[in-house]
Amino acid sequence: MEYIVGISLALGVAVFGTLSRFDRDRAFYPTMAIVIASYYELFSVMGGSPHALGLESVAFLGFVAMAVFGYKTNLWMAVLAIAGHGVFDIVHPHIVSNPGVPAWWPMFCMTYDVTAGLYLAYLLASSKVQARQPAQQTFPVLTPDAP
Repeated sequence: MEYIVGISLALGVAVFGTLSRFDRDRAFYPTMAIVIASYYELFSVMGGSPHALGLESVAFLGFVAMAVFGYKTNLWMAVLAIAGHGVFDIVHPHIVSNPGVPAWWPMFCMTYDVTAGLYLAYLLASSKVQARQPAQQTFPVLTPDAP
C-alpha cells in the first residue's frame, strides 16, 4: 500500500506543479527536495531522540546543500537530491536508529522520492523545464558624454 500511495502522491504533486505552472519557478523542485529531507528530523523530535536528531540534521544539511546548488546552477542536481533521498530511504534504517520513524515510512518515502525525481528528470530531458537558469540580461550603463 505504501508504494501505491507514494507513487500516486508524487505524481499528484508533480502533475499539479506542472498544471498550475508552479514548476516554471526554479525553486519548486529544490524546495520539494528540502521538504522531503526534513521529515526524518521531525520524526527524531517526535521520537524524543536528540542523538537521532543530530544524525538526521547532518543528512538534512547535505540534501539542503544539493537542493540549493541545483537551484543556483542546474536542476539536474535537484533530480539527484530528490531521487538520491530515495536511496537514502533504503539505507536509512541500517545507519540511523530513529524511534519516531513509522515502519512504513522508508518504503513510502523511497517510492515518492524516486517517482518525483524521475518526473523532474523527464521534464528536464524533454526541455519542458529549463535545467539551467537563463543568463541574466545586462544592459550597458549609459553615462553622459564627457566634455
